[in-house]
Amino acid sequence: MAWLKRAYSAPGHERHKALLVGKSSLGATLAWWISHDLLNATSPAFAPFSAVLIMNVTIYKSVWQALRYAAAVSVGVAVQAAIGFLAGPDLFAFVLVAVIALCIGQWPALGEQRSQVATAAFFAFSTYASATTTGDKATQLGQIVLLVLIGCSIGLGVNLCIAPPLRYRSAEYGLHSLASAVESLLDDMADGLCTGDVDAQRAEQWRMTAQSAQRAVGQARAGLSTAENSLPFNPRRLLPSHRSYLTFGRYRQTVNALERAVYQLGSLTRSLGQWRETENTYTYGPALTAYADFAASLRDIAHVLAELDSDTLGEQVRQMRQLASTSQEALQKVLDAAQDNELPLADASRPYGVLVVEATRLMEEFQNTCDVLKDTADSEEQL
Repeated sequence: MAWLKRAYSAPGHERHKALLVGKSSLGATLAWWISHDLLNATSPAFAPFSAVLIMNVTIYKSVWQALRYAAAVSVGVAVQAAIGFLAGPDLFAFVLVAVIALCIGQWPALGEQRSQVATAAFFAFSTYASATTTGDKATQLGQIVLLVLIGCSIGLGVNLCIAPPLRYRSAEYGLHSLASAVESLLDDMADGLCTGDVDAQRAEQWRMTAQSAQRAVGQARAGLSTAENSLPFNPRRLLPSHRSYLTFGRYRQTVNALERAVYQLGSLTRSLGQWRETENTYTYGPALTAYADFAASLRDIAHVLAELDSDTLGEQVRQMRQLASTSQEALQKVLDAAQDNELPLADASRPYGVLVVEATRLMEEFQNTCDVLKDTADSEEQL
């Protein structure tokens, strides 16, 4: 009941699932009615099964699934027809059908529907074996293909005509998740560096958080792919209320920049993991404090990215550019602290050089993200 309440009250995952269930049920019902009541088909279940199978979160994927599924079933039925009419419905013929269908099922062009070649061939063999006359056998095999085409057509029609999914928000959700992971890591690093807590246990915790951020990169790219795939063949993209959300270049560039930032953070955490507990030759305290301030300033930018919203992009970009200026100042303090305290930046056995290099690269990625979003906001304001 709580799940239904969330689906009804606000857009989100629950509503998308409820809508998909409703459309699948409608498509299956229509397909069954046509195949069973109107056509009086011998195997009417093929139609509703096909309608549900190709119902997807995007019209683009639904079209591809329908084409591949129809092709897989047609090939499977054709294999059975060829072997059946040549060898008859005996055990040897079934072995030939199974071997040929399973071999064709390895064809990558059929994608996720490759297994349907053998499935269709087996069902076709059963139908062929139960038919009594040659004409009846041919009719029953052709009926299987017809029912699949009917089910796919109904599924596509329902998905296209009833709230066709336009998942442009998926790009934002993926970016939010990634930016939140980066924000969490930077926040913990700022706290640890500020207090001087950079022991092996804390560094290992940072490495684990960095790995989590790397997984979030994949999730962000998947969300971006879903958003882009929801546009082709979707009539809702033509509505004026959606036109400002149909470009995803800013998300792709931002995800790319954050991915590079995650890589730099991973390198940074590995360097800190090599920190020597007996490190007391150099006065590194001021440098760590400056570095903590720098990490905190980047965390603030990541926090804004974690709440990025197309409707308030201009205001958020202005906020990020102000924070980027603060980060540039914090970076300069890191460089000054390293120089004033004569830290051994060229000593590969100590982390100072890597810390400075990674700080510079991190600043470049966050600054690039701010610049990309500024250009996007300026372009949208001119429309």
